[in-house]
Amino acid sequence: MRVRTAARRTFGARPELSAVLAITAVLNLWGLGANGWANAYYSAAVRSMSSSWHDFLFASLDRTGLMTVDKPPLSLWVQALSARVFGLHPLSVLVPQALMGVAAVALIYDLTRRRFGRSAGFVAGLALATTPIVVAVSRHNNPDELLALCSVAAVWFAVRGLEDGRARWIVLSGLCVGLGFETKMGVALMVVPGIAAAWIWVAPRGRLVALRQLLAGGATAVLAGGAWPLLVTLTPAADRPWISGTSDNSIWSLIFGYNGLGRIAGQSGGPPGAAAGGPGGAGGALFGGPTGPLRLLAAGLGDQAGWLLGFAFAAGLVILVRSRLRRGDPQTGWLIAVGGALLTTGVAFSYASGIFHPYYVSLLAPFAAALIGAGASQMLRGARAGWPGRLIAPLLIAAGAASELYVLQRLNGALGWAQPLVIVVAGACAVAVLLRPAFRLRTALVAVALGALLAAPAAWAVQTLGHPTSGTFPAGGPKSAQTGGGGGPGGAPGLAARGRFRGPGPLAALPGRGGPLPGFGAPSSNQTGHGFAPFGGPPLGAGAGPGRSLSGPFGGDSQTLKAAIRYARAHGGGAIGVSSQSSASQAIVSSGADVAGLGGFSGRESSVTASWLAAEVRAGRLRWILADQVAGPRLPGDTRTGSQSAIGVAQQACRAVTVPSVRGASLKMYDCAGRAAEILAAGRTR
Repeated sequence: MRVRTAARRTFGARPELSAVLAITAVLNLWGLGANGWANAYYSAAVRSMSSSWHDFLFASLDRTGLMTVDKPPLSLWVQALSARVFGLHPLSVLVPQALMGVAAVALIYDLTRRRFGRSAGFVAGLALATTPIVVAVSRHNNPDELLALCSVAAVWFAVRGLEDGRARWIVLSGLCVGLGFETKMGVALMVVPGIAAAWIWVAPRGRLVALRQLLAGGATAVLAGGAWPLLVTLTPAADRPWISGTSDNSIWSLIFGYNGLGRIAGQSGGPPGAAAGGPGGAGGALFGGPTGPLRLLAAGLGDQAGWLLGFAFAAGLVILVRSRLRRGDPQTGWLIAVGGALLTTGVAFSYASGIFHPYYVSLLAPFAAALIGAGASQMLRGARAGWPGRLIAPLLIAAGAASELYVLQRLNGALGWAQPLVIVVAGACAVAVLLRPAFRLRTALVAVALGALLAAPAAWAVQTLGHPTSGTFPAGGPKSAQTGGGGGPGGAPGLAARGRFRGPGPLAALPGRGGPLPGFGAPSSNQTGHGFAPFGGPPLGAGAGPGRSLSGPFGGDSQTLKAAIRYARAHGGGAIGVSSQSSASQAIVSSGADVAGLGGFSGRESSVTASWLAAEVRAGRLRWILADQVAGPRLPGDTRTGSQSAIGVAQQACRAVTVPSVRGASLKMYDCAGRAAEILAAGRTR
């Protein structure tokens, strides 16, 4: 009752908050069922984790618990628990993500409102809600939405604590950082420098106390973020899955290597961040293009979150000049925490030379949005500060227009109406505010200018709802933006349309184990009892259907895998080892097939050993090996071979069987039952 009363008072007294949350909910939930299973890699893990607490604990992709996913489990835990409660269905996976997006907008509103007023909070919330990549990841099952929510919450708690200096706020901030680490590892630390600097600089109860409090917050972050890695470390390797993305089965290699320094400095043997050159090539589409100070405005990144970065950075400079970083100015700590998060993330993303996907910039968006809201407040308050203050609004409008026009020029003619709107309307408002209009007129001019600047990213974000946001690499905007096409009249063709990353057809539902998972019934029309029916979506086991393709750029030969699964089921069952987890995920999502990818996501990231292979065969967790080739395109500079060496050992030591193929041909698969000793012996000779 108290919660309902408080909520009624909050939303009733702040209609702008209700409005921005309603806008966010519509953008995140409208037609959500069209996205199907979104990223089949994570949906496969959710299916496995929903049917086994062992798989749940270790974030196993496959139902036998042979290989983990290459990320920590927190985001998947949320999705798997939702699936257990509401039934395994695309919407039980995606709706929690959409609600996280709404929560992040609410926090950004309040974070900005506390220092700059309700209007600023509204602008900040609206800017975040209409950022194209934010809409895309809120409608997807990648872990980035929970990462953004944890990061925003960490900054919110820290800024809240600067008001009274109580230790509990920095401890809660540290807890959120730790939870972010359990969501996507090292990238969650991007907010830490700004939080630490703000806490030490402002130090409401003195710097010695602030240092002790900061250490307590840091300890909380380490405990929260290190809990699952410690559990994995203390669990014997024989009792848990192989850590995907590693060659030594160590969680620490995943933390510091594949998901850590490898993302910044480059993966060992992996493709560079700017593989294949500019944004028009494969590397530009999938890995962010060339590094440099303008990377975040380039094609494939700028149209996702770079529209108003110029405005955000200019607003930060204005607050810096006006506050002069005085400890007693409440804006100082806010700027250091929020601006520090934006600056740290922006610099890291601009120069990351490892694997860097465009959807990563969803972490940048909340802090840019907060500064946009703060900048709106500065534009109004500057009128009372003489000529220097009256220059604030034109300067911020000009900075925002510059970055937006830079982005628009790289969209191949898409949003052709936006450039005149920005130049004419925003420009006219910038000139008009110099004429010292009355406060109400000045407020109207600022609102019109902001509307003109927000119109293009909002329109691009709305186009996300017009097509399925599925596959491995979500992106906001028209369908062509998902593959790096950069838009264009009617949607310029992306990479998939040009055939560079065209995958096989969707893996249809397989016969056999297509029924409900243990513990809950099969999704059907009775899902309306959980409130999902208004949004649609395919039931478990349905064919991919229009807009619901489970294939992606790293998918394998689905017909070959289907034939292998049928053969294994007809000859005693058992898990089938294939090269790529991406290939395996298609079969797991479609039918719950007992398939495990031994080489990591694309087939190149994990290098299991022959001794591990022998141990899994001896324990009965792995029987068959399908010696398919490494799936997916080999990008320039990628020399990794995944687990092909161990698979080659299995080919040498295990019994070859002939599997009839649906195409009239036949293929070879290897039956390793009872061949553990032979695998060990063959492994020693290689």
